[in-house]
Amino acid sequence: MRAACVTTPGVVEVRDFSRPVPEPNQVLVEMRYASICGSDVHIVFDGFHNPELLGRPGYPGHEGVGIVVRSENSNVEVGRPVLTVPHGQRGGCFAEYQAVDARHVIVLQDGVDLRRMLLAQQLGTTLFGMKKFLPADTPVERMPQTAAVIGAGSSGLFYLQHLITRGVEVTVADLDKDRLAIAERLGAARTVLEPVESISDVVLDATGGVGADLVIEAAGYDLARAAAVEAARIRGTVGFFGYPESKGNAPFPVERSFRKSLTMEWVNGTQSEAGLLSFRAAVEAIDTGTIEVDHCLEKMFDLEDTPAALAAARDHGHGAAKVGIVMPGSGD
Repeated sequence: MRAACVTTPGVVEVRDFSRPVPEPNQVLVEMRYASICGSDVHIVFDGFHNPELLGRPGYPGHEGVGIVVRSENSNVEVGRPVLTVPHGQRGGCFAEYQAVDARHVIVLQDGVDLRRMLLAQQLGTTLFGMKKFLPADTPVERMPQTAAVIGAGSSGLFYLQHLITRGVEVTVADLDKDRLAIAERLGAARTVLEPVESISDVVLDATGGVGADLVIEAAGYDLARAAAVEAARIRGTVGFFGYPESKGNAPFPVERSFRKSLTMEWVNGTQSEAGLLSFRAAVEAIDTGTIEVDHCLEKMFDLEDTPAALAAARDHGHGAAKVGIVMPGSGD
């Protein structure tokens, strides 16, 4: 089979590998599509890789869909379409075939549009985040009226839609005007092109100097986390979704956060959620059209071009909200 691999930090190649053999309680999936997560970019280019997994086929891809061609688990039948949601450090989605634990696949309906269902992995992580940032049982009197989302990649645009559905006015910031155009089309009250403008300045101006009730950082940069703190109101909530920019300690406005008495939430570990409920909810949201995902499918690369795909993702998708990979078996 053909698969991409990280040969050395920062270097990705597509090579021939033997087809993996599933172990007990695993399934072998013939992959149809995969997509690149921000964490994949950090693993490939920024030193977050596991040295023991260099050269492993498909690593670090963990967002994918395909068809089960062999099963060592009685609950997952051969021939069924599945969403694969392995942990990032065990991902193998950038390959024609992937052996994955059966507990990390979501069985989909026959005939489903796999290209669109690909986005259920990323969408599921944002639904998991919303459970922390704005729980469904939040009392009316504590519901935020204003919010800011920093980063208009796929996750930021999903958060925008979640918040609009909850009746919140949302300001979105990004470095790319094309991504902001998508945010505006999806219903953002206002958009901020950084660094020409400042998200904190725009939010403070729009709220009479008060700040946003809720700020979600979905960019993965230290400057974005600092901007989130600055844009939040006193005793507001800041949700951190973006991946760490670098390993170890990082600069953070602790005093400013303390003075504002902010509530802070961090998101990690959706794949460990009991029953994978957030991923299942994401599948339903795409199926019913509750959340729009087509804007995330506009920049797709063939498997052989995975190095270029990862480079594009590192460069903010060249204006695209998401970068995906098409497998030879997809028929596209």
